[in-house]
Amino acid sequence: MPPDNHVAALGRYAANLHYDDLPPAVVHETKRKLIDAIGCALGAYADEPCVIARALARSARGEPPARVIGSLDASTPELAAFANGTMVRAQDFNDSYLAGSSCHPSDTIPAVLAAAESARAGGRQLITAVVAAYEAACNFADVMTREQGWDNVFFDTVGSALGCAHAFGLDAECTAHALALAITPNLPLAQTRLGELSMWKGCAAANAARNGVFAAMLARAGITGPQNTIEGRWGLQRVLGAFEWAPFGGQGGPYRIAETHLKFYPAVVHAQSPVAVALKLFGRVAADDIKTVTIDSYWVARRYSDNERAASLWHPQTRETADHSIVWLVAAVLLDGELTADSFKPQRINDPALRALMQKIVIRENPEFSAAYPARWPCRIEIESCSGTRYCEAVDYFKGHSLNPLSDAEVETKFRSLSADVLDGNKAGVLLDKLWRLDTIADIGEIIDATAVNVRRKTTH
Repeated sequence: MPPDNHVAALGRYAANLHYDDLPPAVVHETKRKLIDAIGCALGAYADEPCVIARALARSARGEPPARVIGSLDASTPELAAFANGTMVRAQDFNDSYLAGSSCHPSDTIPAVLAAAESARAGGRQLITAVVAAYEAACNFADVMTREQGWDNVFFDTVGSALGCAHAFGLDAECTAHALALAITPNLPLAQTRLGELSMWKGCAAANAARNGVFAAMLARAGITGPQNTIEGRWGLQRVLGAFEWAPFGGQGGPYRIAETHLKFYPAVVHAQSPVAVALKLFGRVAADDIKTVTIDSYWVARRYSDNERAASLWHPQTRETADHSIVWLVAAVLLDGELTADSFKPQRINDPALRALMQKIVIRENPEFSAAYPARWPCRIEIESCSGTRYCEAVDYFKGHSLNPLSDAEVETKFRSLSADVLDGNKAGVLLDKLWRLDTIADIGEIIDATAVNVRRKTTH
């Protein structure tokens, strides 16, 4: 097919991107993002959606197969991508990218891992494919506006297809077909993230990864995609509006994988700054001496306006809703002085003391903060005690922001903490060593081998 200009540009970019094009800092950052994503997967290994997804993956086997992180169950590439993607995203602890719109670009990693393993690709090809996947997903976030009714995991579908096409070694024309086959049937609804959130919140990106793998597999097998997928009469621009790609990494723009943010706390990215500020205030006022808590944030505060106090973000019932509720998260941190996976146990989500503190919280939009976002992520919290004493703290860049990044040691600490229940310290060290040396690995199967769990925790969702 003669693809439209947007699809052709993406196809050429992925087909022509080579490992030697990548600066050493970009290669290093890609390793960090892989370590973080695999750590997130191991940390969520026992969560109920992940257990279900692995059971589904065991129901089929591909020829050649791809395997599930941790269990090493052989499956089809698309079901392995779904199972691994569910684990990566289940605790909302993987990386984020925010520009005009947003995405979690590491949601593409499970797709690219599955394609690379099934193709017996080496570490350098995996690194390059992941960079290509990030470029596609994040470019959409650069050029799209928010609140259009479509879930941003669509960007991950396209990124996954592009990264998988590269891992399979497809040429530009075949990659264009993979993109057309990823775009046309896979526009998901943003309703996924409204109201009381379900398990699907953590599975939607995994499904995007699955769809991206399948699109690349179809193109590799010779299936052709629709013409003019983006620019046609009923193409993507009819739905999302006209846009032009921002410069791709290495072609006039920075590599976007170096501009994504790693999370320091297991919560929605918009809560990273409020949680960081709340931790600064922990212990300054006894919980029963708190009169009011005022959170000043950017536009995200509109979701918590007074006329929405009956909404689910003020009364979360599930882990998926609690980790998206800034007011719940701030209250939990002010009471506990930490935020971990254990913070989201059902009894804690509904703790009367936590719910009572939430009712003392006001969250409001600060126009100056909204104007500063996303260059800065400002948040200020003020606590007034019953005696009238006020305590205030603020941050501009949360820990893990690309301008306030985690050190390599902190990336390793996060990985070891997340994997501690399923990997002993020695096995975690072996896996970390292999990931840091990824560019020397001849077969990605060696990485999957090293994820084998040695302890299986009881389901905790």
